[in-house]
Amino acid sequence: KLNIGVDTVQHGVEGLTYLLTESAKLMISEIDFQDSIRVLGFSDELNKLLLQLYLDNRKEIRSILGELAPKLPSYHSLEWRLDVQLASRSLRQQIKPAVTIKLHLNENEDQTAQVLQTDPATLLHLIQQLEQALGEMKTNHCRRIVRNMK
Repeated sequence: KLNIGVDTVQHGVEGLTYLLTESAKLMISEIDFQDSIRVLGFSDELNKLLLQLYLDNRKEIRSILGELAPKLPSYHSLEWRLDVQLASRSLRQQIKPAVTIKLHLNENEDQTAQVLQTDPATLLHLIQQLEQALGEMKTNHCRRIVRNMK
């Protein structure tokens, strides 16, 4: 009926879906949405229709996106133990440390436990990487991104 190729229609629908989901995800204002679609080169009438479509459906889009988001497990508690092997039959003097961690998680009202074992050097490296990631969250750039995500 449209005398347009299937690929063109598919790309148009995918583009419209992406525009609406990303705009709703970021909860951009009416002015920011208008600025975003102005660069697409549509007519003023079509821009107004897209704006009205966004304003009418953004809450519903956010609720659907919230339902589709994966339910990740959350932290409950942590137990740890340090084991050190001092000697064996073949080696009389050796020091072989190991850290065993039992991580208790809440998953959909169920509690699960994950047992992890590592050596202290790897654990120290992991701690450094996590501290570096936390440090990056304190930068102005990350603060702006997090503020816009809310």
